[in-house]
Amino acid sequence: MLRKGITESFGAAIHALNTTKLTDGVISRSKRMMLDTLGVGLIGSRTAVFNKALTYSQSFKSDERSSVWGKSQITLPPTYAAFVNGIAVHSMDFDDTWNPATHPSGAVLPALLALAETLPSRPSGLDLLLAFNVGIEVQGRLLRFSREAFNIPERFHPPSVVGVMGSAAASAKLLGLSPTECIHALAIAASSAGAPLANAATQTKPLHIGNAARRGLEAAQLAQMGLEGNPAILDIPSGFGVYYKDYSPSAMTVPASGDFKWMLEDQDIAFKRIPAHLGMQWVVDAALAARAKLENTARNFDLRQIRRVTLRVPPSKYVDCPLPSTEHQARHSFQFNASSALLDNKVTVSSFSEAQMNRPALKELLSKVKMETPKDNRPSFDKMYCEVEIETDLGQSYAARCDTFYGHWRKPLSQEDLEDKFSVNASSVLCSEGVEGLIDVVGNMERVRECSILGSYLRLTSSQQEQCDSLQRL
Repeated sequence: MLRKGITESFGAAIHALNTTKLTDGVISRSKRMMLDTLGVGLIGSRTAVFNKALTYSQSFKSDERSSVWGKSQITLPPTYAAFVNGIAVHSMDFDDTWNPATHPSGAVLPALLALAETLPSRPSGLDLLLAFNVGIEVQGRLLRFSREAFNIPERFHPPSVVGVMGSAAASAKLLGLSPTECIHALAIAASSAGAPLANAATQTKPLHIGNAARRGLEAAQLAQMGLEGNPAILDIPSGFGVYYKDYSPSAMTVPASGDFKWMLEDQDIAFKRIPAHLGMQWVVDAALAARAKLENTARNFDLRQIRRVTLRVPPSKYVDCPLPSTEHQARHSFQFNASSALLDNKVTVSSFSEAQMNRPALKELLSKVKMETPKDNRPSFDKMYCEVEIETDLGQSYAARCDTFYGHWRKPLSQEDLEDKFSVNASSVLCSEGVEGLIDVVGNMERVRECSILGSYLRLTSSQQEQCDSLQRL
């Protein structure tokens, strides 16, 4: 019997996986990912980059229409709904992160929800969970084709590469494509992969997630129509291998009987508490701890008496931004996030507003920050640390180090804190019934008859209070 090629094995696995293969553990983790993604997408629907993308997308028409999260009166063609909702998810860099490094959910969930609203089969919550996990699984396996992928990215933004493949796989699953069609969906998606890291810390970076969601969905739909690509796209160096210097692919197999081992079972997800690049979570926790040490020793200390702040962080050029001038630069600046934490004793959504960024006190503190990259501080989200040292005019020194921030996969957010994060984000857009409805539907997703009910709650904006009141009376 001939051994299957790598791409062939992926096509067969995407087709063969069914809901009986879902475990309690993977269902629980993926529901947490879904809830967090919806929350950051909702608050992201109020950003400038989202509104620009929405205005552009409204010029496209089709008979099929899908919901735009946080917009009660606007629908778009499914691929453009996936596009703008994906952009919303990453517009504040508030979305989940996996290991090896990528933002796995934002490329998949917007595509699936946009697609589900148009399918006559009316997919169930369990169908959505399966397709979502197929999309996450494909990303996890592709990332493990390279050791390079385990480091903080240097050349391209990973969701633009593995995310579009995950979106294609998930969409293919929800569409019920054949093994051969799944292969071609991956091949088509691969030709839409890739975005240079030079666009990190700009308004274009959120488009990486939006494009991954949109192009993956398009790839699956084109494959369903019979469009073909290279059926060995994952097998060869000139295929998916172009993205990695040490590409070493392996097959994806689904046992005919017995359990399927999901990547998500072994590797949990990181959820962010502040809307910024993942590395900022470490430096903020270290800065807050250093500030607490200073306050415990020197009561009523004036922060203007700080002489120097030293940050010891891993080497990474795209998160070294000493004097950020835009919110997107600030979200990728160790210096800005440490200084904001020291000045305000917190970092929040409002920390990245123009008014907060332009405060003289913040700019003065930024001028005192220097950054070091110790050799033992590896550029990996699984190995890195951040240390913050405060030196005062009186010669005192206060230092704190964060090895694992709260929300990291080694120190997961509690369900209560995850739901609190969601509620704060979602309530900035939705009425209370919309917020509570989403928590309830996602929490019971495996028992939901039609997953498209999510779209109804995602449109219950606070400006539609009358609708909310009607829903509450039902």
